[in-house]
Amino acid sequence: MIPVLDWPALEPEVRRRVLSRPALEEDGRRAAEVRRILAQVRADGDHALRLLTRRYDGCEIGELWVAEEELAAAAAALEPGLRAALERSIARLVAFHAAQGREPISLETAPGLRCERILRPLRRVGLYVPAGAAPLPSTLLMLAVPARLAGCAEIVVATPPGCDGRIDPGIAAAAHLLGLTRVARIGGAQAIAALAYGTESIPRCDKIFGPGNAWVTEAKRQVAADPEGAAIDLPAGPSEVLVIADASARPAWVAADLLAQAEHGPEAQAIALSPERELLEAVAAEIELQAPRLGRAGTLAKSLGQLRLVRVAGLEEAFALANAYAPEHLILALAEPRAWLPRVEAAGAVFLGHWTPEALGDYTSGPNHVLPTYGWARALSGLGLESFQLAITVQEASPAALARVGPDAVRIARAEGLEGHAASILCRLEARP
Repeated sequence: MIPVLDWPALEPEVRRRVLSRPALEEDGRRAAEVRRILAQVRADGDHALRLLTRRYDGCEIGELWVAEEELAAAAAALEPGLRAALERSIARLVAFHAAQGREPISLETAPGLRCERILRPLRRVGLYVPAGAAPLPSTLLMLAVPARLAGCAEIVVATPPGCDGRIDPGIAAAAHLLGLTRVARIGGAQAIAALAYGTESIPRCDKIFGPGNAWVTEAKRQVAADPEGAAIDLPAGPSEVLVIADASARPAWVAADLLAQAEHGPEAQAIALSPERELLEAVAAEIELQAPRLGRAGTLAKSLGQLRLVRVAGLEEAFALANAYAPEHLILALAEPRAWLPRVEAAGAVFLGHWTPEALGDYTSGPNHVLPTYGWARALSGLGLESFQLAITVQEASPAALARVGPDAVRIARAEGLEGHAASILCRLEARP
């Protein structure tokens, strides 16, 4: 039986361990191998991509780009109900993301001194979409919709090929429905290398988006640290969910939400906090009942080792713990969830009430499912339209404005010991008509 932990009775060190995340493995050999892959792709371009695809994906690829006819054929072959579901999901994503975005700013901070902020789309973005055991066409939707709405001039997709050299048909179909035409059949660290540095066929991208395995994550980390590499969307860690539940919650539904997140991977973490011990005990029983019915038994056997069911003194304590933990997904399985929303200070995404499962947000509700994990929700937000935009500030001063504001800048520059800064202003003040 999965134990229910009593938070008020736990010693401080035990409390720390209860809400600690699974340690990310520091694999020096993987880091070194990724470094070698990046260098090989930079040196040998397309040839290296073909060699590495043969080694790691077990297939031969000729043309790196997927033909538009293959994308269209995959979309045509979709089961009609699935195609309609994807199209409706795209429409909801468009509606939600189109309402986002920062507005340009233009104002005078002093008479004659105009300051502005203008928005520009990223020029070229790379979208990485995992395949393998669990292809994720939904991830392509989440990445491509805001990229297109932001106005990115070029969108390059990379996704691993199967043993037959073809990409996952669901991902191919999603690409066609999204109007994407530049889809490369490459995966792993070599795909990140191609997107970051470019090859003869794959153009160099300004920013790389999308999740992946430990090799992809390490490659993204390395190219982001390289001044000649590319920016990345978010630091990556295992997926996670935290549920705060009261007596009104249904144990079977809470258990289902915890299991849905636990099946993401062996290091995924699922936590439930509640003042109700009986509820948590019923959730534990439901997990043991439901888990054998699901697939991915090997994954669940490991990830459920990170499962935590914790009785707290009250909902106030639950929210304090949740804010300290800063979960990727926060479910408020409460009788009046919106009344508690102001207490949420750190979370990637919040799901209000008993009828809003986290899985809805994974696919079809509208907000983006690419979110900060591993505690990064304390400081970072999930993807949105602004993730694909640059905000550039503009300043313009008239001679009168410089005469009015410049002396302040001169004083501050001299206080900092930067006489050159002061001189660049003084020479203009002295020449002012």
